[in-house]
Amino acid sequence: MKQQNRSKQSARIYQLRCPVMIVSLILAFGISIGLSGTVFAKDPTKQEQQEEIRNMAKETLTRLYKEQPAAIKTVKASAGYAVFSNFGMKILLFGSGTGKGIVTDKATQKDTFMKMIEGQVGLGIGVKKFRQVWVFKSKKALNGFINSGWELGGQGTAAAKSGSQGSDLAGAIAVDVDILLYQLTDDGLALELTGKGTKYYKDDDLN
Repeated sequence: MKQQNRSKQSARIYQLRCPVMIVSLILAFGISIGLSGTVFAKDPTKQEQQEEIRNMAKETLTRLYKEQPAAIKTVKASAGYAVFSNFGMKILLFGSGTGKGIVTDKATQKDTFMKMIEGQVGLGIGVKKFRQVWVFKSKKALNGFINSGWELGGQGTAAAKSGSQGSDLAGAIAVDVDILLYQLTDDGLALELTGKGTKYYKDDDLN
């Protein structure tokens, strides 16, 4: 009798453990597949990254021209232009953002790939994305941006020219004497930009 009871208890324990073991095996298998996929996933090549940024720039310009048709003439008359895409996150008092972009010299048709990094301080929580189109009215301003980089001040605020004026510069933010800036958010063309310590510099890995 005792042996029969022990056999029945062993059978019940096995029945209880069996589903748990199966689930554990399935989970372990899934995790191993995920890890192997991560290990063997290939990083994008230099050419693939360049192509992705170029496509982003084309898409951003198309969107800008739709939002602000006057920008077409402004970009056409410039010495060159730059397009950047940013992704930022802010948690409580501190936030940061990174992005990539491309600068085009219209005279030489040479492209220079660049990076941007932003740091900000202030209470808040959230995620933000935006696109920027820089327009350089002179060769000097263009070359200065490419070779020396650029830094937007931590507290400066600039406002765009009103579209109601009918100007070719409508919607553009005057960052410097020969530099204009358009900023696009998910809600459309932003008419005001507050500098938050954003730095722009060459991407040595992509040039």
